Amino acid sequence: MSSKGDQPLVSVVIPARNCAAELPGCLDAVSAQTYSGQMEVIVATAPSTDDTEAVARRRTCTAGSDARPARPIRVIPNLAGTTSSGLNLAISAAAGEIMVRVDAQARLPADYVERAVATLQRTGAANVGGVQRPVGQGALNRVIAAALSSPFGGGPAAFRRGCDEGPVDTVYLGVFDAAALASVGGFDESLKRNQDYELNWRLREQGHLVWLDPSLVVEYQPRSSWASLARQYFEYGAWKRVVIGRHPRSLRSRQLAAPALIVGLAVSAFELARGRLRGGVVPAAYLGACMLAATRLRRRLPSVGDRLRAVAAFAVMHLSWGTGFLIGRRRDERMPPADRAADGEL
Repeated sequence: MSSKGDQPLVSVVIPARNCAAELPGCLDAVSAQTYSGQMEVIVATAPSTDDTEAVARRRTCTAGSDARPARPIRVIPNLAGTTSSGLNLAISAAAGEIMVRVDAQARLPADYVERAVATLQRTGAANVGGVQRPVGQGALNRVIAAALSSPFGGGPAAFRRGCDEGPVDTVYLGVFDAAALASVGGFDESLKRNQDYELNWRLREQGHLVWLDPSLVVEYQPRSSWASLARQYFEYGAWKRVVIGRHPRSLRSRQLAAPALIVGLAVSAFELARGRLRGGVVPAAYLGACMLAATRLRRRLPSVGDRLRAVAAFAVMHLSWGTGFLIGRRRDERMPPADRAADGEL
């Protein structure tokens, strides 16, 4: 990797699908980076029901200056349509020594690339990432963002808590050493969700460092409807099961909490149906935990009504994730990608 005085070429790769409203803000934040080295931006556009591709193609090179070179933007088609395929296509088309993965829903702070490259060089890590900060714009979006920011809602993952700097299982987004990324074959295109965690698992299995830098804080806009939130978390749970099926040692005890809740609630329903009051213990305990967690959000959600909606957000996320984990599996979830390709399923 180049020295600090000779900054490496950075490639920013962005998978884009149905994000015409979010993409301009994302690209504005990328173009405004303070990084003094050369940067290119590659947007892989999947088939969309909105004007995502047109929005991407309307963008031109950002005017440069003495302090900041121009940021050329290229748009390439991602006909397969998945996030993993879009990322791999963009990475294949990129020339950078460092790959910066960005989502259209993310808003990078102006010094994100500059800080991440410095951390990558300082630590020798294969991947550096930061903290996800959910932010909401609409009424429900704001409640969901607050629920995600709670350890009870979003979970105890390091990239949500912003804990101490150091090695972790996974990070939000990711700034990758391109050679290390290539050495593990990039993103697994058979995965619709959980592809970041799975990639970081393979990096760590090869002895690479995945590093959390809590000074890197990226704003993220969550889903804005109950239905889209439920679909998102159902898929998270389903694809987590697929990843664990392929990499059993990647399982963490925290990932069994939501499935255990589903089983507990099912047993409770059976007990209550038979007239046994003890069946109400698990639902009552869970509701109490949700209400306590929502109360702790009163600084972000001063309204009682909003805190009650946060209780609902917790339940939607947990129940959808747990249900997806238990029943949202695929027939070929344990089959490695090469075998599925031979079977004609890719």
